[in-house]
Amino acid sequence: MDRLAIHGGTPFRRTPFPARTPFGDEEVEWVTRAIRSQNLFRWGGEMVDQFEADFAAFYGAGHAASATSGTAAIHLAVGTIDPEPGDEIITAPISDLGSVSPILQQNAIPIFADIDPATFCMDPEDAERKITPRTRAIMVVHLFGNACDMDAFVDLSQRYGLPLIEDCSQAHATQYKGRWLGTMGDFGCFSLQQSKHMTTGDGGMTITRRDDYWERLRFFVDKGFRRQGWGPRAYLFLAPNYRMTELQGAVGLAQLPKVRGVAARRTALGTRLTELLRGIEGIETAAVTPGSEHTYWAYPLRTGVLDGVAFGEALRAEGVPNMPGYIGKPIYLCTEALTAKRTYGQSGFPFDSPYTARRIEYTEGMCPRTDVGLRHMLTLGLHEGFSEEDLADIAGAVAKVARLLPRA
Repeated sequence: MDRLAIHGGTPFRRTPFPARTPFGDEEVEWVTRAIRSQNLFRWGGEMVDQFEADFAAFYGAGHAASATSGTAAIHLAVGTIDPEPGDEIITAPISDLGSVSPILQQNAIPIFADIDPATFCMDPEDAERKITPRTRAIMVVHLFGNACDMDAFVDLSQRYGLPLIEDCSQAHATQYKGRWLGTMGDFGCFSLQQSKHMTTGDGGMTITRRDDYWERLRFFVDKGFRRQGWGPRAYLFLAPNYRMTELQGAVGLAQLPKVRGVAARRTALGTRLTELLRGIEGIETAAVTPGSEHTYWAYPLRTGVLDGVAFGEALRAEGVPNMPGYIGKPIYLCTEALTAKRTYGQSGFPFDSPYTARRIEYTEGMCPRTDVGLRHMLTLGLHEGFSEEDLADIAGAVAKVARLLPRA
């Protein structure tokens, strides 16, 4: 009798899945050039300048500013908007803290809109309900490589006069109705961390088509420093140091020509995995936003009535790595900076300051669709090096667990 591996049966997949290998000879050549230049500092080098120019050209954006991480890239956008202390920025409840901490670091307050239950992306209708006179911007998160409803969010941005920030950390080289994600809002922010479609190990990039925003953005990345050669220094405003190094720029120059191929390959693999999973009783495959590509930074599925944690444990025993619930809880329940208001010293600023218009509590139930979605979400690893056999094993193991795992 067939048994689950977790109950003593034979695992469906007995060999590890292939490791991702994003780097090759091109990266070695570019990094060697950077080292031989004897200058790895961003200013005075050539790699970062060229990487920024090439990145902006790829997306058809007017300007691109490199940074040390995806979190930093988002901070550049928020810092360029320059909110007043206590202003509110609406964002998504399923994300990394990198989408949230820049809001707090600029002394603004994160407000979370619930998800579209089909896609796990932020719901534009709930986002509109969360707009108040203190709302300063909207930040969408294109989750797992799938677009938010950008028609609706661009409309919101225009009707309310709010800047729109796109967090594209998981959605490089992804199109929505013929346009690149990251180019429909006022800012597109990209992570270059190791797991992303293109990577420099860590790093980030912020693009904008607006010349007025670029004037502040280009200084915000570099301490507000207006560099004019030797002589008296001029720091225009308070800002961090997020300069990318020439080594990262060199790797980025090798990665950028590959990114569309990586994204297209992941789209094909994710689409094929959906075909293989379709029809398994109790399993809901990854939804795709109408008009969007899905470039599958990860593959999200729903376990229906089956408990997601138990399903994930059984699936790992079958040899298929996965993460039940992705981040476990909504991001606002994952950090003491929000749940306990532990921010700056003992102050809890800006939450306990006279600048805030209302008291915000981050509690269970504030985004009920998110709570339900995370309980039944399972994310599967997927990258461009997977084969048809790998996909077949994932689908076979999912089918086995769905058939044999006892219902709660």
